[in-house]
Amino acid sequence: MGAFRFTDPDEIREWMRDRKSRQFADKTMSEAEAVSRFVADGDYISFDFSSFTRGPLCLIREIIRQRRRDIWYCAKFTLMESSLLVAADACSRIDVGFMGLGDTVSRAVEDGRVKVTEWTNGTLTLRHQAGAMGVPFLPTRALLASDTLRHSGAQVIEDPYGGKPVALVPAVNPDVGLIHAHQADIFGNARCFGPGVSPLETAMASRKVIVSVDEIIDHDDVRKDPAKTTIPYYMVDAVVHVPFGAYPGGVQGLYEMDFEHYGEFSRLERQGRLSEYLDTYVYSVGSHVEMLEKRIGLARLHDLKRRATIREGYT
Repeated sequence: MGAFRFTDPDEIREWMRDRKSRQFADKTMSEAEAVSRFVADGDYISFDFSSFTRGPLCLIREIIRQRRRDIWYCAKFTLMESSLLVAADACSRIDVGFMGLGDTVSRAVEDGRVKVTEWTNGTLTLRHQAGAMGVPFLPTRALLASDTLRHSGAQVIEDPYGGKPVALVPAVNPDVGLIHAHQADIFGNARCFGPGVSPLETAMASRKVIVSVDEIIDHDDVRKDPAKTTIPYYMVDAVVHVPFGAYPGGVQGLYEMDFEHYGEFSRLERQGRLSEYLDTYVYSVGSHVEMLEKRIGLARLHDLKRRATIREGYT
C-alpha cells in the first residue's frame, strides 16, 4: 500500500456522472442505515471538522458500533475521534494535519497497528480541493523545507514559470465523506454556519456523502434563500437527522461542547481504559438518541444549549 491514496481523475469523473442523481429524492435515514449502506470495511473516510466543533461524532460512533475494520481515515485536524477509532480497532491508517487528546494513537503507531501519514491542515484541504476539481494534484509552497514534506506523499518540482521549487500534493477522492451540518432539507441541501474547514470540498471530492444534521428544514426555506446552502443536494447520499449529533462537541449557535465529558474521556484515555468508554457510550446503546437519553440526560443538554444562547446566533 502506498504512502497516499490516489484515484485516477477520469475514474472519479465517470463515477460522479453515472452514480450521482440529480433527482429530488427523500434521503433521510437513521445513522445505522446510512453507515450500513454507505460505509464498508477498508473504505477511505474523510470528514470536515473536529470533535470539538461540528464534527460528525454520531456517525463515527455508529461506524464503531457496526464494527467496521481497516478504515483509512483522513482528518485535517482530529481529537477524540481518532483515539476512539484506534481503540476500537476500526482504522489502520490515518492521514492527518493535526492530532491531539492523548497517546492512544501514538501507542498504536509504535506497535505497528496503525500507520499515520502527516500532512498539514492546508495541504489536506488542497488534496480535497484537487479531488473536487477533477485534477491529479495542486501546487503549494506550504510543505517546502519541512520534515512534513519528507514524510508526506508530496513531490517537489521546478516551477516551469519562475524556476523555483514547488510542492505538488496529490488529489484525494474519499470513498465516504462525513459532514455534520446545522440544517438540511430531506433532499440533502445542507447549511453549515460559522467557521469550517472544507465541507464543500470534502463533499465534492467524495464518492458517497453522509450528512448528519441538527435540524431538518423545509425545502421551500432553501429555495427562498439559496445562498445559505453550503452543500447542494446532488452531492449527498444520506441525510441523518440527529439533534446534538456533534456531541460531545458543539455546533456554532446551537450548543456548546461538553467540557465535563471531555474530562471523563481524557481521564480514561490517560489510564488506557478507552474500552470502558466505548462500552458505555457506543456498544451498550443502540443509537445516538439512546446514548443521549441514557448516558447524558436532558438537563446537561439543555445547559449546553443555554450556554450557546449567550453567543451571537447563526441565522
